[in-house]
Amino acid sequence: MSDGFAIATGTSEVGGVERRASRSLIPLIVPILLVGAVLSLAPIWLGESRVLMRVAVRGLAFASYAVGFNLIFGSTGQLFLCVGALAGVGGYGAALLADEAGWPLIPSIAAAVVIASLVGGLLSYVAVRRSLGVIFTGIVTLIFSLTFLNVVHQIGGDAGFAIQSGSGTFLRSATPSYYLMLGLVLVCLLVHGLLRRSHIGWGFRALRDNEVAAELAGINVARYRVLAALIGAAMLGLAGALFAQTRGRVSPTSYEFAEVDVLVLVMLAFGGIGTLLGPILGAIVFTIVGELMVDLGLLRLVAHGALIIALFLWVPRGVIPTIGSALTKRRRRRPTPSQEAALPERVEDV
Repeated sequence: MSDGFAIATGTSEVGGVERRASRSLIPLIVPILLVGAVLSLAPIWLGESRVLMRVAVRGLAFASYAVGFNLIFGSTGQLFLCVGALAGVGGYGAALLADEAGWPLIPSIAAAVVIASLVGGLLSYVAVRRSLGVIFTGIVTLIFSLTFLNVVHQIGGDAGFAIQSGSGTFLRSATPSYYLMLGLVLVCLLVHGLLRRSHIGWGFRALRDNEVAAELAGINVARYRVLAALIGAAMLGLAGALFAQTRGRVSPTSYEFAEVDVLVLVMLAFGGIGTLLGPILGAIVFTIVGELMVDLGLLRLVAHGALIIALFLWVPRGVIPTIGSALTKRRRRRPTPSQEAALPERVEDV
């Protein structure tokens, strides 16, 4: 594996240079628990504001989207420009099965997640079988995203429709729904982290770094890419379904490319593509920034774009990989105890 690529993408447990994982799960569990502990305090900070709690729930939904997309793109290099569409398959699928077909809510969500996962796996399979590169995979998945939006426009119109299932339950309460989405984020992080530490994760990184070399080494490129798409799309579908249930409504605008995919790409690029906690950092920062800019109206788009350009000029590889690389260089420059003992006590002794 190329050290340069590892440094550039920051593919360690939380960022920086990739290292072979130890058998202990502590380096994985501790950062995830810390994230959960910090984010669990948000309802205390936000108080009784239902508006701010809904913003926080939306931020957690986007964090889940970013983790799922990171598994697909950051791990195997598949540019899926249909994050919103796959989340929408989960959201619309669960709502239609529960409200129209009369299914119980949990089986409806489970079925919608399976459908989203199969759609993601099919898109990946087509891309692999047709030997599509990153750009053409992005074009194919973007076409699927636009097609999906046209279909849901026909189903519920521009405004969408209210979801009857789940009404009167904790799904419609601000604080319980927040902790539900937080639990989903932590589960997605854990699944992603465990995959990274397994032989599957090493296969992901091998084909991402050099597909030809990975194939010559005996790695089944098609199998690993489809597997990443299946798991990542399942995360997106589940996040989309649960987020729709907490909102009590589905609409095309909730899953549009400009509203979801672009923001998820920015979040992931800001935090660090391929890192474990990069999606979380990006989701937190841009959820807060988006809320601070909400009163700017049309100028919000200009300010948002200017901020993104400025950030990418300063941290083009993402915040976490940049910090990880800086710490690694600092450790390398720092002399060891034996080297410190060999240093002269005074300049005159040189």
